[in-house]
Amino acid sequence: MATLLYRLGRGALRRRRLVVALWLVVLVGAGLAAATLRGPTASNFTMPGTESQRALDLLAEQFPAASGATGTITVKAPGDGQLATPQGQAVVQELVQQAGTLPGVVGAVNPLQVGAVSPNGRYALVQVQFATGADEVTDEQKTAYEEVGAAAKAQGWQVAPGGEVLGGEPEIGSTEALGVVVAAIVLIITFGSLVAAGMTMLNALIGVGVGMAGLFALSGAVQLTSTAPILALMLGLAVGIDYSLFITSRHRQNLLDGLPPDEAVGRAVGTAGSAVVFAGATVVIALAGLAVVDIPFLTVMGLAAAGTVTVAVLVAITLQPALLGFAGRRVLPRRLRAVPTDGTATDGTAADEDDTDVSDRPAATTTNEQNRFGFRWARLVTRFRVPVILVGLLGLGLLALPTPDMRLALPGAATAAVGSPARVANDLTVEGFGPGFTGRLAVVVAGDSPQATSAAVPQVTALLQRTDNVLAVAPPQLSPDGRTALLGVVPKTGPTDAATETLVHDIRGSVSGIRDADVLLTGVTAIGIDVSEKLSDALPIYLLLVVGLSVLLLMLVFRSLLVPVKAALGFLLTVAATFGITVAVFQQGHLADLVGLDTPGPLISFLPILLIGILFGLAMDYEVFLVSRMREDFVHGATARQATISGMGHGARVVTAAALIMMSVFGGFVFLDDPVIKSMGFALAVGVAIDAFVVRMTIVPAVMSLLGDRAWWLPRWLDRALPNVDIEGEGLRTHLTTQTPTRV
Repeated sequence: MATLLYRLGRGALRRRRLVVALWLVVLVGAGLAAATLRGPTASNFTMPGTESQRALDLLAEQFPAASGATGTITVKAPGDGQLATPQGQAVVQELVQQAGTLPGVVGAVNPLQVGAVSPNGRYALVQVQFATGADEVTDEQKTAYEEVGAAAKAQGWQVAPGGEVLGGEPEIGSTEALGVVVAAIVLIITFGSLVAAGMTMLNALIGVGVGMAGLFALSGAVQLTSTAPILALMLGLAVGIDYSLFITSRHRQNLLDGLPPDEAVGRAVGTAGSAVVFAGATVVIALAGLAVVDIPFLTVMGLAAAGTVTVAVLVAITLQPALLGFAGRRVLPRRLRAVPTDGTATDGTAADEDDTDVSDRPAATTTNEQNRFGFRWARLVTRFRVPVILVGLLGLGLLALPTPDMRLALPGAATAAVGSPARVANDLTVEGFGPGFTGRLAVVVAGDSPQATSAAVPQVTALLQRTDNVLAVAPPQLSPDGRTALLGVVPKTGPTDAATETLVHDIRGSVSGIRDADVLLTGVTAIGIDVSEKLSDALPIYLLLVVGLSVLLLMLVFRSLLVPVKAALGFLLTVAATFGITVAVFQQGHLADLVGLDTPGPLISFLPILLIGILFGLAMDYEVFLVSRMREDFVHGATARQATISGMGHGARVVTAAALIMMSVFGGFVFLDDPVIKSMGFALAVGVAIDAFVVRMTIVPAVMSLLGDRAWWLPRWLDRALPNVDIEGEGLRTHLTTQTPTRV
């Protein structure tokens, strides 16, 4: 693979104008396709095969009038008892008439007629039925719905439209740009060159632009959840910058070694590019592997993010070499641009960079390298390896303590940003009626005949009323043919409360004995519980898949048994500690103000499984970039300890920059108001920090030093059976040795 990528890199540089032109054509074409073919994103989460989804499908077939989206307008009068006065009744009646004539609405229910009024006569709930599902409600219809009740508000009443129709795509504002700015600063400091930093950032942005445009172009044919583009954006941008950083860093070192630009680019793509391809492949495989858990919206999210990562890899190994060709030696700091072929700068000092092979460098350069922080840190860690390992394990173990308390749920209005329409309506409803009214359940009773349904409804109603934690059961609504009935159930607790989850199971258990009709429980709350439970059940399976994959892939790369096992265990430590910190902040509320979290609550259902997939790929990135250099030096005669120090010394600066960039990009999303995106950005930023700085750059070298030569042991029969993927470029080294006297 290294030889193939070497030729690709040289070819891209030599035909750089054509390569840049082709990528610009792709970018413009994808942008035009996105503008013309883009479809709406979905804010709901369906789960085929669950009882709640079967109930919704049944309603859509037999009771379409009740299958559309519902809205609830919470009304608060200026004083207690005012809803019972003629003036109050007139205000409510006018509000109901206005809501019932909104575009897309089939009807609104007067709360005074159905008793949807609080005991103190001050609060009322107006039920609004839309003709279509929440994802089919247009922005114009949502705007008209949110503006209802202007006349009542002018008289001092509070009117708060809420319900499932208010869900939508999170807005991307200027706050995420802060992460990009920080990433740019890190690049400038790392490279010491505005040209190198700007070119790396431009390369990543072009890749993200192509990936996101292609994703939105497909959204007209494939339904995307509202969080899928955000995940693809943050991941594509982070890996795009990192992959370009790795190749540019190796190219700069090759230039300092005296190689001509085309040869420097070819060898950079052949060596660092091989690691980029492998690292990108692990991320793509992990994200695409989400399809194994058979959850449609999660599969789409994983494939969307995997697509942007794939584009980032292709851009890094084709467009990046072309841009490097245009930049020439300007990618180097100004003081190092005129370097003789012996590897020394014009001032007589050594050309000092990260990825240089110590064995091929002059003695003065080697001494300078040995004084860098990466080498000093590696020597310290390997010297005190046992205490370092124990302290690291103890620290990560303490951070992971909150993990067993993790609770999962779908996002709801109770945790929406303070001041948002959904949050205002939710808080007003809780204030007037209690938390259960924000998480109402729906029971569908379907019989083969109207008589069967009529006979079953009283039995179901009686069972529901006797169930613990049920506050009220609404009278049934019958379909036109009388075969389907819909009963509303109000719990005493909120939608994300553990007691509500218990109630859902209790109701299903109590109505399972009804023989004359099918009785199914649904509603937004029940759907959320079903989705969370199925995701929780799939989590161990997916974790086992990812860990097994990591062991297999690293065995191919490093020709070792213990190194892959060590890497997998380190990944598990990262995941456990990241879960613990995220639970402590977003669920338990510790230091929540620091991330701008208004209301702690359960974590979003798909966060753990997504976090595992993404962190797996990123953890393997750092493992490959650090340990591959250790193996290279060990194979060429260094002792195990020397190889560990050399690998850390040469890779520490680049991996540190890469981790800081990823943390900056992910951290930029923490400033969004949407709690789902906020928690995703936080968890990914924390996970990268733990994996890069604690696991890969501290525990890994300590363990490698402790294992010694045993770290690289592999049975001969297994060594012969495994294919040679040549990530380290040994085949390329042999090829270049036979083709040219210039050293690698």
